[in-house]
Amino acid sequence: MATFLFDKIIFGPVKSRRLGVSLGINLLPTEAKVCSFDCIYCECGFTPGEYKEKVSFPSRADVKMRLEVKLHEMVAANELPDVITFAGNGEPTLHPEFAGIIDDTIALRDEFTPDARIAVLSNATMIHRKSVFEALLKIKDNIQKLDSAFEETVKLLDCPKGNFKLSDTIEQLIAFNGKVIIQTMFLRGTYKGKTIDNTTEKEISAWIDLLKKIKPLQVMIYTIARDTPIETLEKVSLEDLNGIAERVREAGFDVQVSG
Repeated sequence: MATFLFDKIIFGPVKSRRLGVSLGINLLPTEAKVCSFDCIYCECGFTPGEYKEKVSFPSRADVKMRLEVKLHEMVAANELPDVITFAGNGEPTLHPEFAGIIDDTIALRDEFTPDARIAVLSNATMIHRKSVFEALLKIKDNIQKLDSAFEETVKLLDCPKGNFKLSDTIEQLIAFNGKVIIQTMFLRGTYKGKTIDNTTEKEISAWIDLLKKIKPLQVMIYTIARDTPIETLEKVSLEDLNGIAERVREAGFDVQVSG
């Protein structure tokens, strides 16, 4: 199916089904996806194995300047965002100046739109870096991906690059001491001859057990809403998502459902 890349550093605002009126920040190249995962459901398509031309991250100074200009415009139009969201063409915490950019964003937020939250949508692969971990603790919506309690399922859905160990990621998520939001994509289908379904009893029970260890502020569960790189994936019904959500609530967590 058709997928897309964000062609700007600052984009939106858009109406996010999870976050409200969201002003986006893309810290990745505008011409290519750069990510430590290669999720089979990613709206940006697959992560290239190699790049035809050299790609570069936007500089910290450029991000700050563009964000300041956009916030000036939004204040003048009396259209303030609910949240400033780091998302875009891959994994935002891969940016070498991520921590400094978070500091800049907090300062600009405080100046222009102090009621807005700051959110980072991350796949949790870089939280072992001290600078990234500490930066994430400074924001309101530290949203980290956890699509399964089983490494085999994570590798099938998310296709991690490098030396990925789910057990290490879990320990790092626990280290946030509850100052984290967990987001999980639920889907079904097939890929490379394998059945995909992270909504089974085995999957849900083990995933909830991990939530009890991580103790997140909130759990966000959702399913496919946009085009994906392959056509053999299926949305999970809102009824099924609500059933999963009820079990999460019974476990003692606030949960948000996006069907």
